[in-house]
Amino acid sequence: MKSNKFTRSSVLLLSLALLVPVSAGCGPDMRASAAGTSSDTPPTFSNVSVHDPSIVKDGDTFYVFGSHIDAAKSTDLMHWTSFANGYKTPGNAIYGDLSKNLAGSFAWAGENDSDSKGGFSVWAPDVFWNKDYVNKDGSKGAYMTYYSASSTYIRSALGFAVSKQIEGPYEYGGTVVYSGFTENEAYDKDSKVNKKWTSTHIDELIGAGKLAGEKDDWFNADGSYNNQQYPNAIDAALSYDSQGKLWMTYGSWSGGIFLLEIDPKTGQPIFPGKDGTTKDGRPIDRYFGTKIAGGYGKSGEGPYIEYNKSTRQYYLYVTYGWLGADGGYNMRVFRSKNIDGPYTDSLGQNAVLPAATENTEIGNKLIGNFLFEREAGDPGTGAGYGYVSAGHNSVYTDKNGQMFLVFHTRFPQQGELHELRIHQMFMNKDGWPVVAPYRYGGETLDKVKKDGIAGDYRYVNHGKAYSGAIEEPESITLNDDGTVTGALEGKWRKNADNKAKLTLSGEEFDGVFLRQWDPVSQTNVMTFTAVSESGESAWGTRLADLNDEQVVANVAAGLTLGDTSRVTADLKLPTVGSRGTSISWSSSEEGVVSSTGKVTRPAEGEPAGQAVLTATIVKGSVSRAVTFDITVVPYANAALTASYSFENNLSDGQGAFAAGTVIGDRIGKEGGRVSYADGAAGQALVLDGASGVSLPSNLIESASYSVSLWVKPEQLTSFTPTFFGAKDETHWLSLLPKGSVGDQTMLWSGSASWYDGVTGTKIPAGTWSHLAFSVDKGTLTVYVDGERKFSGTGFPDLFTEGANRTFALGVNWWDAAFKGQLDELNVYAGALTPEQAAALAQPAK
Repeated sequence: MKSNKFTRSSVLLLSLALLVPVSAGCGPDMRASAAGTSSDTPPTFSNVSVHDPSIVKDGDTFYVFGSHIDAAKSTDLMHWTSFANGYKTPGNAIYGDLSKNLAGSFAWAGENDSDSKGGFSVWAPDVFWNKDYVNKDGSKGAYMTYYSASSTYIRSALGFAVSKQIEGPYEYGGTVVYSGFTENEAYDKDSKVNKKWTSTHIDELIGAGKLAGEKDDWFNADGSYNNQQYPNAIDAALSYDSQGKLWMTYGSWSGGIFLLEIDPKTGQPIFPGKDGTTKDGRPIDRYFGTKIAGGYGKSGEGPYIEYNKSTRQYYLYVTYGWLGADGGYNMRVFRSKNIDGPYTDSLGQNAVLPAATENTEIGNKLIGNFLFEREAGDPGTGAGYGYVSAGHNSVYTDKNGQMFLVFHTRFPQQGELHELRIHQMFMNKDGWPVVAPYRYGGETLDKVKKDGIAGDYRYVNHGKAYSGAIEEPESITLNDDGTVTGALEGKWRKNADNKAKLTLSGEEFDGVFLRQWDPVSQTNVMTFTAVSESGESAWGTRLADLNDEQVVANVAAGLTLGDTSRVTADLKLPTVGSRGTSISWSSSEEGVVSSTGKVTRPAEGEPAGQAVLTATIVKGSVSRAVTFDITVVPYANAALTASYSFENNLSDGQGAFAAGTVIGDRIGKEGGRVSYADGAAGQALVLDGASGVSLPSNLIESASYSVSLWVKPEQLTSFTPTFFGAKDETHWLSLLPKGSVGDQTMLWSGSASWYDGVTGTKIPAGTWSHLAFSVDKGTLTVYVDGERKFSGTGFPDLFTEGANRTFALGVNWWDAAFKGQLDELNVYAGALTPEQAAALAQPAK
């Protein structure tokens, strides 16, 4: 039957071919053989986006299942292929007729209800093989998926579905835990669901004698759900203990993380039935189970428990922070000798929080925001290597003890783009997991030589914080004599074949040395990963053996300012190059471009400005000068091409383009209605939050254009557009009153590549504001109320190619529609001058 399938207490042999990467020939900055370069083929990867991934293995194939009904598979953990089709219904790849199949859970939350209005909120499934499950036909064994359906931050439900085939379709089996219920009849906004506790199955459980009765403490004094003490019923993860019993851990923020035993034959929880406390004083709730982490509204979600045979301990992984790119999502780990706890970190701190306690310093941190930034003179291309908001992990351990951390992550300077990542993990000498710095590329943990370790390293300590800040690397040197010098001082040594011990600024770190593939330099390098006694993770990645002359030469060769023959925006002049090299600047004409990169453009009709910028590169006693000829082009007034004034119609006042068309709350959706009211100038367009306007597909067809309009939001919702333009669903721009970075007003572009034109301000609701932006052959400028708030280069060319352009007001393909008023939409050929932008923002007289 299915005895070869994965369970967390009975894992399988992972058979993967070792891929030993090749070094890239790059002249003086080629890494020395001591750093671990090889002449074989580098690893390759096929990426997918699966949020909140849970991993399971079927035969020779790995599967990950995630939120929003995403799923992918791989035979080597490096090349992934998606096989789900999201929320499509009927014909859903995982659930068949999704709406009908999961109706039992959707009756409480998750489909077209409250904050999932107009769609679904099906999150964070966990899939595993249960050999004991009794199917409807009496046969034993099924794949089970425990999913979350949610309609608010606390009104949620956990349900399960079963299939004899891992890819489904899965058939609904039941809804097992509810949260967010109230003492009396109550309703959320945009919802018809009566939240009274009798709308759940709790009254049935009481009637069947499985619960002692309803509990007053579930409710606050006003009858609302007591989410400071009790969980949000999402993020289930199933685990077997060492005795073969099946357990479900679940929960998010709110009252914390809980644990329930599961009847393997039915998939239903074995509720405690009555309240109690554990031996160490943690609460056991008659319905929700045993509290094992968190509480009192502090962040913590995505729990995952795995038993490790080598240490004979259970490891509880949770993620702190907010999942957005600026939210500081980060993974923590605790351990216990018992599956029901108590779970503690390396300092002995309990994962269950007392009241009025911050959790920042609690839990060993595995990965936080970091960036090994590629500076001038460093090999490779792009911004460097780093993650932001990595989290909601699962773990896979094979028969030989090889461990893998499975998670989603976003990336520095790439907005909300997220992808699946797999990293190896290793147990340090104290039985705490440490995570390999680079993604898994087929490497194994082999014996390393001490003379292959000594050298210069980029070093990052992930610390304990979970803000949106990105940890920047420091430079340290592991010397041949066992000392550490540079930004930190201390000592290091290698124990046994690969064990790492470092003492840095008086704190001890224990982990491993490991050769891995560096995707930026395209070479195989020595790395270390270690965790301190306080639970802070530290990574190091070795650099090439170069002297100061070679470093300065590399910086000189790699220093670039882009196209300096047609400068239209301030220049970013780097002051630090590779390995801490200093770069100072001087200008021959400060009035054209200053030594800090500030550009002064000539007025329209004046000649272009000319200047020479000189960069002086210094490291130690070595210096070199590099010059750049700069041409600053004069302003030119943008030419008006379309004008939609919304004087009780959607017509273009210039007569050059077709009128707009009313659509529903998404592009391509029928319906919708608009009205008109007094505006910033004459009449204005009124959008009701369920409608938008489709604009002509030929509205913009060049690489130099501008858009200007007045905006009066009735409410501010994240990602909701005012003006939206796209070449396709992965090449678009969106003018957002409330954006993805700190809720600021911004011009956002994605998703094949991401660009954030952040203004540093947020326009208010209920008030007219003027927004404008210009794109001039890669230079983006954003204006708020006539003032330039953002200027940057490298903006993508979206509209010069392709015949299927899409333009709209108030809607896009994905997010909540705009509710409020828009007025005086003007489109221009060319970039607005500052004088034009200021004039457009003047109130009508």
